[in-house]
Amino acid sequence: MTSDPSCLFCRIVAGDVRTDWVIPDGPIRAFLDHRPLFPGHTLVVPADHVEHLNVMPDDLIVPLWAAVRAVSRAMIDVLGAEGSFVATNTVVSQSVPHLHVHVAPRRRKDGLRGFFWPRSKYASDAEAAAVAEHLRNGVIL
Repeated sequence: MTSDPSCLFCRIVAGDVRTDWVIPDGPIRAFLDHRPLFPGHTLVVPADHVEHLNVMPDDLIVPLWAAVRAVSRAMIDVLGAEGSFVATNTVVSQSVPHLHVHVAPRRRKDGLRGFFWPRSKYASDAEAAAVAEHLRNGVIL
């Protein structure tokens, strides 16, 4: 297992920092966020040190997102949430440089507003098509 001793999440995975585990074992772990949006807000992380989504090894893609889905389902089945909020930052606004996916329980009218950046529109259909084409040319599956 790869670990970075300066990384908070690596220290949590190693058992050096106390946490409340949701998924305590395996290649993907999950624990409660210490500053939750709502009770049950969980962070899902690779046990190995992976800095962010863009450098995640391919063999962790399915286990990571399966764990995210399982936690999201538990928000509904166990906590009685109506749905969940799932998000990850890649480098910018990433508070800990270890890949982590936020899964928070959601309910209608739960007060979560203004969490996202201001939305805007494309100036034209042509501008939207040009941006899509640039992305399409750069996407490697």
